[in-house]
This record gives sequence, C-alpha cells and structure tokens, in this order.
Amino acid sequence: MNMMNSTAIYGPTIGISEEIHKMKYRSVGETFKEAMTRVADALKDGEEHFEAFRKILYNMAFLPAGRVQSAMGAPRRVTPYNCFVSLTIEDSMTGIMEAAANAAKTMQLGGGIGYDFSTLRPHGSLIRSLDSKSSGPMSFMGIFDAVCKTIASAGHRRGAQMAVLSVDHPDIETFIRAKNNSTELTQFNMSVGVTDEFMQAVKDDADFDLVFDGQVYRTVSATALWDDILRSTWDWAEPGILFIDRINKKNNLHYCETIAATNPCGEQPLPPNGACLLGSFNLVKYVKQNGIQSGDAATFDYEKLKADIPHVVRAMDNVVDRAVYPLPAQEKEAKDKRRMGLGVTGVANAIEALGFPYGSPSFMDTLEEIMRTIRDGCYRASIELAKEKGPFPLYSHKYLDSGFAETLPGDIRNDIGEYGIRNSHLLSVAPTGTISLSADNVSSGIEPVFSHYYDRTIQTFDGPRVERVEDYGVREFGVKGMTADALSVFDHVRVLNLASKYVDSACSKTCNVGDDVTWEQFKDVYMQAYDGGSSGCTTFRASGKRFGILNASTSEDAAIETVVEPDAFVDEKEGGACYFDPATGLRTCE
Repeated sequence: MNMMNSTAIYGPTIGISEEIHKMKYRSVGETFKEAMTRVADALKDGEEHFEAFRKILYNMAFLPAGRVQSAMGAPRRVTPYNCFVSLTIEDSMTGIMEAAANAAKTMQLGGGIGYDFSTLRPHGSLIRSLDSKSSGPMSFMGIFDAVCKTIASAGHRRGAQMAVLSVDHPDIETFIRAKNNSTELTQFNMSVGVTDEFMQAVKDDADFDLVFDGQVYRTVSATALWDDILRSTWDWAEPGILFIDRINKKNNLHYCETIAATNPCGEQPLPPNGACLLGSFNLVKYVKQNGIQSGDAATFDYEKLKADIPHVVRAMDNVVDRAVYPLPAQEKEAKDKRRMGLGVTGVANAIEALGFPYGSPSFMDTLEEIMRTIRDGCYRASIELAKEKGPFPLYSHKYLDSGFAETLPGDIRNDIGEYGIRNSHLLSVAPTGTISLSADNVSSGIEPVFSHYYDRTIQTFDGPRVERVEDYGVREFGVKGMTADALSVFDHVRVLNLASKYVDSACSKTCNVGDDVTWEQFKDVYMQAYDGGSSGCTTFRASGKRFGILNASTSEDAAIETVVEPDAFVDEKEGGACYFDPATGLRTCE
C-alpha cells in the first residue's frame, strides 16, 4: 500500500497523465509547475494568495477545468469558460441564423453550448408572412450540427452541444427519436425539458396537451409519451431528462432569469447567454494515512479542505474579470451574476480508501459530510468576498427565497442577508473525465471506479500506441473499489440524489443499467431521481444499441478494455464540455 502524503507530489506521476496534461493544458515548452504558476499568477489577489493557490495547484488538490488551465495567463486568445447556453432563439430565419453565428463564435474560442429549441414553431405550422409551412425545430438543428462539425473549437478540438426541447412541444416525439441511430446529429447531446405538470400527469396516467404559443396541437397520453422517451433512452442512451421546473424553483436567481437549457453535459443549467466556470476538488489529496506502520485506518482531512476553499473561490472569482469572452452578451451575463461551478472528483477513490465501499451507508454518510463541507465553505468564502469587493450586481434579498438558499444553514443565510454574496452560484458536479485522467487517473466526479485496469489506445502520428492505465485507488491506496457494473442502478441514483442536495446548479452522473434491470425497474430509476430531488437523470445500458464507452474488467490478467482517443497528440486544447466521435461511438466529457 502506498498511501501518499498529500503535499509530497507535484503534478502527474504516471506517463499517460503527464502526456495528457502536457498536450491539453500547457503552452508549448511549459512544465507542469510553470503552467500552474502561470495560472496562479493570472488569478492572484496579492502574493499571499498567489503562494497559497499555487501550492494547491501544484498538489493537484484543486483541478480547474481544462479551459481555465490552458487559457489563464497564456498568450493564446481563448476563453476559460467551458459552458455556455445560447441566446433565446427567435422564431424566424434571422433569429435562427443569428444564433448559429453566435454559436460559431463561441465554439471558435473554445466553448460548448446548450440550446433551447422550444421557441421554434412545430413542423407544418403556418408561416403567415411567407404563406408557407415551417419545417420545425428538428430541421434547423441540422444547421447547428453542421456548424459544430465545421468549426474546430479554439482552432483545435471541435465543440460540443446540448439540444433541449420542452416535453409539451408538438414535435417532441420526433425529437426523442432523432438519435435512434449513430449517424444523425452527432455533435449534439439531447435532453427533454420535463415539467412538474407532466410528471404529475404520468403519475396520474392522465392526458397531456402538446402546445405552442398558447395553441393546443394535440392531446396525448402522458404515460405513453413517457414510455416513448424512456424507450429511446433504454436503447440509445438519449435523450436525457431535465426536470426543468425543479431547476427553476431551485435556482438562486429565480427572480431575474428563467432557465430552459444546460451546458452539453448537463451539470450547468444556464439562462440565455449564460456562462459558467468549472473546477473540482480532488478528494484523494485530502486522504491521510495515520501511521502506515501501525495499520491505522486512513482519515479525511476536513480541516485542510476548509482551509483551501477560500483560496479557490477567490481565484475562480477573479476569472470572471480576467477572462476572454466570445460575445459581449456573454461577458455581461457573467459579470452581472459571477457564476462558478465548483465540484468534486476522486470521490470513489477517496472514500473507499477510508474503508467504505461505494454506495454503502458509511460511504453515503461520508459523501454527505464532504459535500456539506464544500457547500458551506464555498458560500462562506463568497460572503467574505462580498464584504471585500461587493456582491454580484444583480443580487437581491429575493435570493434567499430560492429553493436552494432555503436549505443553507441559518448563519450563512443571515450573513447573506446582511452582506450579500459575491457569486450567484458556486457549486456543481461535472464529469471531470479528462482532468481526472490527467491527475493520475483518479475516479471521475462522483462516479464509481469504472475499472481497475484498462488499455488506452492512443492514435499518434506514428500509429496507435497502447498504454495500460491503472486506477488511482489500486495503485496508491491498495484498494480495489466497487466498479460501476458491480453496483445496482439504484445505488447510482441514491448517490446522484444525495450529491444534488448540496449543489446549487446540477450534477452530471451516469446511472449504469445492468442487464438484470427490467423495463419497469428502468422506468422507476427516473421516478426515483425525480422524487429524490435531482435536477435530471442520465442512464447508460451497456447492452443497448449505442456503442459503449468502455467494457469493464476487474481482472488484472483478463482481456482488458480499449479506449480510442480520436486525434490524440494532434496539437489540441480542450473545447466544449463533451466530445462525440461518430466513428467509434465514444463520448468524452470534461
């Protein structure tokens, strides 16, 4: 067992992690320490803060999203923001093309984009000014798909997109089947914006109206429509589900914005022109071994985490003022609200190192304590910044009436009421796929360990190279954690629901569905996510019709899984939050 001192290691220690970090996040010729010094210098508030934040970055205890690492302080003009949502798409050709042009500018500087297509009139509806009929939102999505295919994000990796359609839109049946193949709309993730009214109609087995602009186009069975949505997800892993009314009720800015879409991976619900910064606390760096010779159990260093949080919040708040923005409207939106999305990675590795298997009661208790610590620490740090620099410009006392703010401890609510708060939102859980791999392959986000060992096939200019990758928990803690396929899908949902309680945005999590799950149980997954308070739910069934991301193996000697890295070692930087390769069916998320 190799339990590491949390301050002993600076930067990646295994070859593939070093290569990925060098390729994606550093300027030409930079070492890891030079890159992190660049980022810390670009985001500092004085020398004391610089030294503290640089130490955190050196130790990889906090992992800014790839965009922040590659952009801040670098000579290249690129945005540090991963996540954007389009302006409201006006229901006209001029409005559609304006949105497409803005999307092109955003992807060119490195952003992934979400869109609400519910504003576009349904297929076959009358266009009075032209005396013709609309082709509907699905046809216009093809324009955005083509833009994304054509424009290489930041001159390198292609962007990523999320398409959302409200469940009551008359074209919803076409939308939910749009990706029932591997060839159409390949640059999009798809999600249905599900309302409370619809969910109640499903529970009541009632009829449900499909409407646009106040006109009822058809009345359908809510149960049949729900089954149709979930059948597509059962087979093709899309569409995802966004509980859009819950998102808006929970929203700290309920008084000045309406949310209808999210970023490409779903952890950031955002208003029109919204943007959000991401970063994750790497929990393995807060695991302590208390006397390795005596065999004492590992413990979690909550005090170190509490001490690091204010430095991180201060640095990420500075990104807002020092960033490059693709569009003026995005800059105004960001500076008016000062959103960020701080989350976690290495959850499975860290808590299982303490002796608590993923999904067990002790695991859940520990995860809850960690998430509560981060929530309270981030909010207190933002209040202190408000005392120093002022609250975000659109702050109002109505802030405290949000569904999330109502769950905050009394002392935090009182301080917000007295001083305001610097950042409208502070918390989300991102997938963290690439940054977790660059940090010595720690477990991603709140996900379980996918596999203890796998082979990663990397396409280089000299041909493919296969490199074996070992799970961080196995290598550093001597712990073979529970793997994703060893857990029930309801274990995944319970973790999703718990983590969702402690974030003011949303959580990106894949709930893996085993072959033993029946159709009725599968439908219950989504109902448990809804009843449990999550903002959305995404599932993946390895035996479905979409090519799986990985095939797990827990045996060190077994035929192990292969991951193909498209275009690896081409000079690329992180683009949008997700990337889909239609040739392999692989999707990777940042």
